[in-house]
Amino acid sequence: MATLASTTVESNGLPIHSIGLPGTRAVTVLVAFDAGARNEQPEENGMAHFLEHLVFKGGEKYPHYSDVNETAERLGGALNAYTSHDLVAFHITVRAESAAPAIDLLSDFVGRPRLDAEELDRERGVVIQEINRAFDQPSTVAEYLIDRAAFGDHPLGRPVLGPAENLRTFTREGIVAFRERQWAGSRGGVFIAGNLDHLPEESELKERFGRFPALPDPPPYAPAPDFVPEKLVDQRDTNQSHLRMIYRPDVAAGDARQRAALAIYSTLLGGSMGSRLFDEIREKRGLCYSVYAISHAFADVPILQLGSGLDSAKCIEAYTRMREIVDELRDDGPTEEEVERARAYAAGRLVLAFENSGAVARHAANQKIVFGESIDPDEAIRGLDAVTFEEVTEIAAGIEDRLAVGVVGPHSADEF
Repeated sequence: MATLASTTVESNGLPIHSIGLPGTRAVTVLVAFDAGARNEQPEENGMAHFLEHLVFKGGEKYPHYSDVNETAERLGGALNAYTSHDLVAFHITVRAESAAPAIDLLSDFVGRPRLDAEELDRERGVVIQEINRAFDQPSTVAEYLIDRAAFGDHPLGRPVLGPAENLRTFTREGIVAFRERQWAGSRGGVFIAGNLDHLPEESELKERFGRFPALPDPPPYAPAPDFVPEKLVDQRDTNQSHLRMIYRPDVAAGDARQRAALAIYSTLLGGSMGSRLFDEIREKRGLCYSVYAISHAFADVPILQLGSGLDSAKCIEAYTRMREIVDELRDDGPTEEEVERARAYAAGRLVLAFENSGAVARHAANQKIVFGESIDPDEAIRGLDAVTFEEVTEIAAGIEDRLAVGVVGPHSADEF
């Protein structure tokens, strides 16, 4: 069983959460804030991600990117970060004996980054290349399209990377202002997961994470819009099409029990090789190599996404049959056997994921910052185990036949 302890850094309000994982030699230290792309103004789109890049250029004790990178390597650490619509997070995983210097490194360049103007201009070109590369990848373009088809011009409908033209306008002053607006300790947290035997004393932990400035609470995010689904196509003369579909389930995003039931539903629909989509679309009909269904919940809105990469000549047939399968589950419900199998698979997959201290830390950050819920990984596993057949049937019945569609390929919107 995992052991859980939590304390708060008194100087700036940034909480520290510790999750002990018996039997591991590693520890992950992750710092996250409610400062993802959802919190951007239209002209700021891409700023949260750009700031993530700039932070790695150095802090006070480790003032240059080479100091950051070489120190992480000397610790044998895996250092990285991510930005989503929900969060920005920075994390390092090291052997447990290196916990103290890893915390010193991460808290320095993340808590007090230099954000050097020259590095800003240099990194601007790097991120623009990242954006351009994304638009060269049809599967990524399909993700952009489906977000816009489901959420329109709301921040949840915009790409996390933002448009290249925005990157060209960002100033150091604007980036610092975004950080001071969004990186409040009250809307963030430190998550330490793994072998906790070598953590520094509490006084040292407070000093290290006291490097983050005390900031006022950020403004609230814009509530998710009403579901007005669109069908968007990026016409390309290709042999391969990339299909994405989003439904909005009748699920309360803030209800952990309903989210667990939705996860079981998405698993039996298209989350495994035993799922309905995989069996019907790939195995029986041979329409594609890849087909899936996943569920996700933002703070105030859940989504069910289906997707496939397939021969363009088979795209419409696959799309039609995928919709029919959702309809069949709504009208007839799943079988008890497939719910039982999907529940076991989903819970087992989470158990295996939580063998990794980084996965535990990322899960904890999402649970606490996005939903304000328990970060105990054992509770998440128990939540899946506890889902009933009736709850999954209710989820299936609540998937209305209203969906957003995003497609890259030689198609027109009226085909869908």
